[in-house]
Amino acid sequence: MCWPSPESRRLAIAPLDPTTYQRHAIHGADRIWAETNCYTDLLIELAHGLGFEPLAMLAFTLAIDFEGDQWTFFKPPAADLHDLYGFDLQELAIWRPLVEHVAEQVEAGRPVLVELDSWFLPDTAGTAYRTAHTKTTVGVNEIDPARRRLGYFHNAGYFALEGDDFREVFQLDGPAHERVLPPYVEYVKWRAGFVPPRGAALAEASRPLLRRHLARAPRENPFPRFRARLERDLEWLMRSDIERFHAYSFANLRQYGACFELGESYLRWLGCQGVDGIEAPAHALRDIAETAKRLQFQLARSMARKKPLDLAPVDAMAAQWSLAMEEMQAHFA
Repeated sequence: MCWPSPESRRLAIAPLDPTTYQRHAIHGADRIWAETNCYTDLLIELAHGLGFEPLAMLAFTLAIDFEGDQWTFFKPPAADLHDLYGFDLQELAIWRPLVEHVAEQVEAGRPVLVELDSWFLPDTAGTAYRTAHTKTTVGVNEIDPARRRLGYFHNAGYFALEGDDFREVFQLDGPAHERVLPPYVEYVKWRAGFVPPRGAALAEASRPLLRRHLARAPRENPFPRFRARLERDLEWLMRSDIERFHAYSFANLRQYGACFELGESYLRWLGCQGVDGIEAPAHALRDIAETAKRLQFQLARSMARKKPLDLAPVDAMAAQWSLAMEEMQAHFA
């Protein structure tokens, strides 16, 4: 069956230029963890690019846990985005060519969050672009089907692709083989009649989310469980290659390290809005983020040299987690 071709015109939501776009300070050069995970980084920059303060959404970072084979793959809850910014995330059913769905939603003023192949995303040059087929989520802000151009949020910034990359990400020539499944796609509707709060009002709207996520936080310190699992995993990690190290580190050290750095940023933002009781827990969360980064390097060296890894830093992070949680429960629960 043939579908009607998209109109030959540029469709955009926010007037953004990849060459002049200024990423949020969360993704600044001074960060301990420059990136977190693709979905969270995307929503941070999407909110920022559309004119909202993404720091307000980060209360959820305080509730992550060690899940047994990884730390929580943390993502901003849809309900929080709805309450703070009026984002109404809905799944997009793919029943015709993906490019046509994306163009129609963007024309309606709705950003589209879509899984694409990093092989064809120029912003991943040096990691995946034209070297590795990996799934990642981008946020489409602009599309011109006729000129084969896409403006999208991804990881820590805003970028564009065109030409053959456009044709490939949208599989305009058909899927590579019959087992290729449609991507998971969402679009952002807008909460009807909602006026997003700003400044002090935004901080006040965020405080109930802080209490909600503190109530979800683990009742027991997750770091002793992580230490025990890491100690067992070291038996096979020491026989593994660098690719296995990167995968393990991403699911564990980077997840909780980056997450708790976001938690620190959230608390300090509340402090700037006049909220008391943030200094001690913010300092403790930053210490966890820094220690996790050092431990990542130490693990890489231990694997390369086949030498034991000192697990004392995990005990230190456990102590800092307990301090942070006790302080926050006392002040905000």
